[in-house]
Amino acid sequence: MKMIRMLYLSLVVVFTLAVTGTVQAASPVFDVDHDFYPYYPSLIKWNKSSVPFNSPDVCGGCHAKQFREWNGSVHSLAFKDPIYQGELNKGIKAVGHDISRQCEGCHTPVGMITGEIKGAGNSGLSDMAISGVSCDVCHSVSGVTHWQTPSHEPENGSFILTSGVESKDGQTFIKRGPFKPTDYCGGGFHKCVESGLHLQADLCASCHQVYHYDGHFPLEASYLEWKHGPYAQKAILCQDCHMVDIPTFKRSADQFVKPERKEYRHYFSGANYLLSYLAAGAARKSGDEELAKSLMNQYEMEVERLKSAADLEITPIRRDGRLAELKVRVKNIRAGHNLPTSLTNVRQMWLEITAKDESGKVIMSSGTLKPDGSMPDDARLFNSDGMGNDFHFAVDPWVVTSFSRHDTIPPRGYKDVHYSVHAPEGVSTVSIEARLRFRQADQKVAEALLAAVPKDIDLERIYGLKAVPPLPVVDMVVKQVTFDAGKE
Repeated sequence: MKMIRMLYLSLVVVFTLAVTGTVQAASPVFDVDHDFYPYYPSLIKWNKSSVPFNSPDVCGGCHAKQFREWNGSVHSLAFKDPIYQGELNKGIKAVGHDISRQCEGCHTPVGMITGEIKGAGNSGLSDMAISGVSCDVCHSVSGVTHWQTPSHEPENGSFILTSGVESKDGQTFIKRGPFKPTDYCGGGFHKCVESGLHLQADLCASCHQVYHYDGHFPLEASYLEWKHGPYAQKAILCQDCHMVDIPTFKRSADQFVKPERKEYRHYFSGANYLLSYLAAGAARKSGDEELAKSLMNQYEMEVERLKSAADLEITPIRRDGRLAELKVRVKNIRAGHNLPTSLTNVRQMWLEITAKDESGKVIMSSGTLKPDGSMPDDARLFNSDGMGNDFHFAVDPWVVTSFSRHDTIPPRGYKDVHYSVHAPEGVSTVSIEARLRFRQADQKVAEALLAAVPKDIDLERIYGLKAVPPLPVVDMVVKQVTFDAGKE
């Protein structure tokens, strides 16, 4: 009887709690507070006020140098990028505009939170929306919510925007930066506030951690790759490599020396050389030679950064005194995150190997692109293969919820690849050429994305593209060595 009474009392308690609303269903793995994140799946929070955001040309009135640097950066092109626009257009058609807010939140934060962006395309938008990741975006970030996200990690724009405050005296613009402001900072136009966040990698983490909109799988994890590597241990941050020129980047990466204040620039230079190249062509076509020059400077920095990031070691392996195998070690020597990083199931980094005898005859090759630009089956790729919930191969970011293969190289780490090399009888030496190559995407993926751009983005009129050309390939490292083939 005692057990029956206890069971009865337990049921009564459960029923009472249920009807009073204090019993909650078990939380899913990734619990989402939609009240806390009203723009979900974008995780931006906005301290909403009547204080507007200013377009970059307003900022450029007083900060001309910084404006020129930013104006040639990928941050300035984040929303206009035709490849992004093609992906956005495909995503909206596949899963709807509510889901695509995740993309828009990082590619044009102000355009998303104000509701100005209602789909793919650029027509009819304000300068503020089209300007992507502009001055007033980064300098209005007042905090982050990394711990409160569904994954409890930085993801999908988990930052707080505060453009200013309202008071009885009117509106006050507030701009935040990494250093203690001078008395004349802001020139009476805005108030300056010192922000420790702007001296941390957490500032960048919010958008450089891209997770699946529902499954919260890290499609891009540049911040965590950095955080779990040696550069974080040495306090070399994103800003110390990406907001400086190439010589300063090399010093930061090689010696773990932080730049001096005067060495920082608003370049935000990375590996997206294709975007800079396309934008330079568009600037020339529109007659803006100054902007075209700035964009080509960015393009050259991005290519040089790629060429500085890695190295190769080639070691012969002999059996019974005869060359039988090559070991090629691919080393990440300067990237503070994995190599490659970002959307690793789209980007391609691979080895192309050619072995020749002393007469110049090819006796082994691997990784040579096919005439149509597609990757050969024998290529050794250092990237990822995505798959969806059905465990089948997938590329689109709204489908990919895990990786079936993830072969990127961690900071200061390496991967070894072995190739069988059998020199024919009579061959005394074997010459090897090894290339570590990189391009933004598979040729067919790029063609599909550019074919999907919205109708208001005329690729021929804006970029001079009548068809999708072969994607440019950067040879990050080229090594040539010759080995004795050994005795018969």
